[in-house]
Amino acid sequence: MNRINNTNKYLFEELVKQIRLQSGAAGIAVAVIDDEGNTAYENFFGYRDVEQQIPIDADTIFGMASVTKSFVALSVMQLCEQGLMDLDDPVSKYIPEFTNKNQKTVRVRHFLNHSAGFYPTGRIQIKETAAEYGFSEEKEGDLAFVTELADIGVKLVAEQLDEQVLGVGLSGAPGTYMSYCNDGFGLLGEMVRRVSGEKSFSDYVRKHILDPLGMDRSGCEYLRPRLEENSSVLYKVSNGELIGCRDFYNSGFVLSGAGAMRSTLADMKKVVAMYLNRGKSPSGERLLSWEGVQTMCKPSIEYRPESWYCMGLATKKLDDLTIVEHGGSQLGVSSNMSWSYEAGAGVIVLCNTSDVPVSAIADAAMRMYHGRNPVDMREMYQDNPWTAKTVKAAIGSYSTDEGQVQNSVVEIFEEDGTVGLRADGKVQPFIMVNENVGLVRGFAKDGYVKLFKDGDGNVFAIGYGGRMLRKR
Repeated sequence: MNRINNTNKYLFEELVKQIRLQSGAAGIAVAVIDDEGNTAYENFFGYRDVEQQIPIDADTIFGMASVTKSFVALSVMQLCEQGLMDLDDPVSKYIPEFTNKNQKTVRVRHFLNHSAGFYPTGRIQIKETAAEYGFSEEKEGDLAFVTELADIGVKLVAEQLDEQVLGVGLSGAPGTYMSYCNDGFGLLGEMVRRVSGEKSFSDYVRKHILDPLGMDRSGCEYLRPRLEENSSVLYKVSNGELIGCRDFYNSGFVLSGAGAMRSTLADMKKVVAMYLNRGKSPSGERLLSWEGVQTMCKPSIEYRPESWYCMGLATKKLDDLTIVEHGGSQLGVSSNMSWSYEAGAGVIVLCNTSDVPVSAIADAAMRMYHGRNPVDMREMYQDNPWTAKTVKAAIGSYSTDEGQVQNSVVEIFEEDGTVGLRADGKVQPFIMVNENVGLVRGFAKDGYVKLFKDGDGNVFAIGYGGRMLRKR
């Protein structure tokens, strides 16, 4: 039931303004819908183009980044319901280039819930790869539809994963730990292409998800949207300055399933409405059975306190509500979609700036809809120091090859008897919550650090931002 009132609406909008100011966000779009697909709230903050002071509207194109993974999972589940795939099939059945030479059998479900056992790997970009192998947009058109390039991408990604070995690359046997793996979702998108017989993953998504939902301003093709088509400029904050960072062209991997989707507030409302309607589109067309939706939303593996990854989606507790969600983050992109069956509502938050805590905005919007104070009264944890043995084991540097900056480093250190955390050279507000878990206090959202230990109590990795980072 919509319980938005003037008071909680005012508090919500003040919070969004504070987050925008604190993070330097160029523009933020927010919508709340009920379980019948009606818009309960919609508002726009800032600009799609700061330099030209062009405002946002419901049809402005934003990057979705990792929200793309929910479209991959939906595609896989559709093919499973048609009997063309099975969640327990080995990945190598569909991608023989992936050999599992140093890993036990990785199954489709392991990629879907990020439990295949791989640490994050370096990103393979389409522009550089295309140039290296002699492909160009001028000759071939949209590179997302070039089968030969896709095959090269599959080989490169599969090789990256196959080279990982236990203690160096592999975090453990499949199903043991959750570690965010973009490569896995890239390969899942390729499975969809091969199994369905469609020209590309993006072609499958358009025919079987976007068109049935009437999402005519969305897609995961690589061609750059033109600004006259009402597309947001992508920004990042550097040294306190807001700067345009890149276009959409190179925002994905060679394989588009990891994060190439683009969409609008108006279109994303249709996706969330479909999930709230248990797999049916607003027009009544069924995209997935209710059982299939439930499988996607079923908690699979915990990755932070009271938060679980499912299959291309995640769940968490927000007060007494269960929230299903997925967020996305890339250069120039911060995105989040979420819904609650108990609340009978869903939220979409889109932003054209990196590293903006849009999930905090989504949580606040859900509270606003539920008639509650939208401002998160976060628990003020007391520092609960780790044992001396754990501190000694945890001290060190942890890194990943993934992301915009290669070899990003997180360091746990002890100075004057105080344990702290430094991320990419910047000390973060850090609290030891309990043995093996630490909390990084953010302006609007907290993050967690989880220690992973071997049988001798040695820390071999940490969980940070949903990733496992191995000790250097």
